[in-house]
Amino acid sequence: MSSIRQNLEKVTREIRTACDKCGRDTDSVQLLAVSKTKPISAIADAIAAGQRAFGENYVQEGVEKIQHFAAHSPSLIWHFIGPIQSNKTRLIADHFDWVHSVDRLKIARRLSEQRPEHLPPLKILLQVNTSGEASKSGVDFDELAALATEIATLPNLALRGLMSIPEKADDYASQLAAFTALAQARDALQQQLPDTTLDTLSMGMSGDMDAAIAAGSTMVRIGTAIFGARNYD
Repeated sequence: MSSIRQNLEKVTREIRTACDKCGRDTDSVQLLAVSKTKPISAIADAIAAGQRAFGENYVQEGVEKIQHFAAHSPSLIWHFIGPIQSNKTRLIADHFDWVHSVDRLKIARRLSEQRPEHLPPLKILLQVNTSGEASKSGVDFDELAALATEIATLPNLALRGLMSIPEKADDYASQLAAFTALAQARDALQQQLPDTTLDTLSMGMSGDMDAAIAAGSTMVRIGTAIFGARNYD
């Protein structure tokens, strides 16, 4: 048995345990395998173990992986989870299924305009700066409603929910508070935009997954615990 298969099984057990603790169905939380900087062989091992959803931070690297697996594994779902540069929106619109890191109307408009007509609408999550850190990407809470209202009208996008990367906290209470704030913001948006299906909360990584799931996460982003330490050139 490959180490990646074992790691996936371990992470799946941890998700199940976290769900059991708060009375949630395990199927309500999707595992997104963060495969940035990982080689094709590692992703192939994860696919062989049953993983179907992968997250990439770097556009060109992600596109190369998507193209590599397109012929042999067409059922894979690819999520772009990194910062978005204006000159990379066409590649994202052409190749990815989900984008987690939208925080500007300009970027959303470009993605909508550049999404090929033969593809389904690009699923969008708005990245929220839950901690108010100047160094963090994401829209502030007080600007979220206006941005979501605008993006919900764009024709080739499907606004599906929110994403955050909260300030690192080692204690469960602080983690839970940050994630609960995001969940409450999503609930408020759903009231404001009743015709939009805002069913996704992308929050939680290896160190804070339990708190994220308790707060209502529907998608946890796990990289190192599956693939090992990141590889950087």
